[in-house]
Amino acid sequence: MVAEAAAPDRWVAPPESREFVDRLAAGKAARLRTPRSAHARWEPGAGRFDPVDVLQKDDETRLPQLVPVRYARMVPSPFTFYRGAASIMARDLAQTPISGMRTQICGDCHLLNFGAFATPERNYVFDVNDFDETAWGPWEFDVKRLATSFVIAGRHLELRPGECEAAALAALRSYRERIYEYAGRHVLDVWYARLDELALAQAVHSAQERHRLGDAPTKARSATSAHLFPRITDPERGRRRIVDQPPLLFHPADDAGFMENVRATFGRYRDSLPDERRALFDRFRLVDAAYKVVGVGSVGTRCWIALFLADEDDPLVLQVKEARASVHEPFVGESGFRSEGERVVVGQRLMQAASDVFLGWSRDDEGHDYYFRQLRDLKTSANIDRMTAGDLRQYAVICGWALARAHAKAGGESAMIAGYLGRGDLFDRAVLAFAHDYADQNERDYAALLAAVKAGRIVVANSA
Repeated sequence: MVAEAAAPDRWVAPPESREFVDRLAAGKAARLRTPRSAHARWEPGAGRFDPVDVLQKDDETRLPQLVPVRYARMVPSPFTFYRGAASIMARDLAQTPISGMRTQICGDCHLLNFGAFATPERNYVFDVNDFDETAWGPWEFDVKRLATSFVIAGRHLELRPGECEAAALAALRSYRERIYEYAGRHVLDVWYARLDELALAQAVHSAQERHRLGDAPTKARSATSAHLFPRITDPERGRRRIVDQPPLLFHPADDAGFMENVRATFGRYRDSLPDERRALFDRFRLVDAAYKVVGVGSVGTRCWIALFLADEDDPLVLQVKEARASVHEPFVGESGFRSEGERVVVGQRLMQAASDVFLGWSRDDEGHDYYFRQLRDLKTSANIDRMTAGDLRQYAVICGWALARAHAKAGGESAMIAGYLGRGDLFDRAVLAFAHDYADQNERDYAALLAAVKAGRIVVANSA
C-alpha cells in the first residue's frame, strides 16, 4: 500500500518534472478562456425550468408504487431534498462556466456519497462510494456539488454562516492542494494511492474525531453478509427466505416470475466477472431475492437484494441496483458503453482506490440495466446529524482529499486542473460564493416541492 503524504496543513509540493510544468502551464492558460472568478456566478436564467417537472420526469421509469416513498425521503429538509435532486443540479451545472478539462466524475458528489469500506484485502479505506451518475465530464461539476452540500449540511445543522463557509472552504482547499500533489506523482503511485486508517488519522486534529475514526473500522467489521444474514432472513419450510419489511423490503406479487427474471439476470452478470471471480461466485447458489428501497435518489428505481448460500451458514448477499442514463448525459454526451450498468462499474473502478470483488453488471429480460455489488460489505458512512462545526470541517477536508485522489486516478489532466486552480484561494472563494447562492436556490426548489405536495401534485408516502 502506498502511504499518503502529510495532512493538508503540512502539505509539501512534489518535485516538478518538465512535463509536469508544461501541463501546469496549459492549465494556467485556461484561465484566459474561463477566469477562476467566473465560477462565483449563479444566476438562474429567465424562464428557468420548473424543478418539480424535472423530478416528475425522473419518475416516469421508476416503479410507481415506490415514487411516494421517494418524496417522503426528500421532504424532511432542504438537505434531504438536495440528496434526491441530482437531476435538477445537473441541468443548472450545465449552464455554469467550465475550464475545459475533463475527468471521470462521480456525478452526484454530495458529502454523503463518501464513506469507508473494506478493500478486497480487507483493509479499511475512505473513498467516493456512489457512481449512479458517473460520467466523463467537467471536474468542476463534482467540486461545486460537493462544496454546496457542505453549505446545505451546515444550515441543516443550524450552524452559523461562517461555520458553513468554513466547511465548504475546507473541502475546496483540500481538493486544490491534493490535486496538485497527485498531479506530480508517478501514474502508478496515484493508481495505488488510498486513504487508509493512518492517512485518515493524520487528516484530523481533534481527539474526539480521532477516537471516532478509530472506532469506525471496528463497527464496519460487523457490516458483512454473515452479520446481516440472520437479521433479514428466516427459515421457511426448510428454506431460507428474505423477510418482508414493506414498503422498504418486499417480494413482488408475481414472485415466481420475478425469480425467473432474477436467475436470467444473474446468469448474464456472471459473464461480466473475471474468470477467477466467476469461479468464486459459482460456489454460491441463489436462494431468494426481494426488492429493497435504498438511499434517496435511487428510490423507485429497480433495486433488489439477492441471497446466496454456499452452505447453510455461509451466505453472500448481493445488492442489485438499476442503472439508468447519467443525469449529465444530455449535457456531456453519451457514455459509449454497451449498457448503463457497465458505465457505472467502469466509472467506479476508475475512481475508487479499490472496488468490490463482486462488482459487475447485467441486463434483465425486460431491457433494464443493473450493476451488482455486495450489500454492506464492511461499509460505514458519516452521521451528519451528530456533527459539530469542527467535525463537519474536518470531514470536508477528508472528502476534498478523496475527490482529488479519485479525479487524479481516473484521468490524465490532473496537472492541468492543478495549474488552473493555482496555489492561492481565488477559485476556492469563487466556488464558495456559488455554493452559497446555489444553497439558496436549493431552498427555493425545496419550497416548490412542498407547494406541489400541498397542492396534491406530488403524493408522499406515510412511512419511508
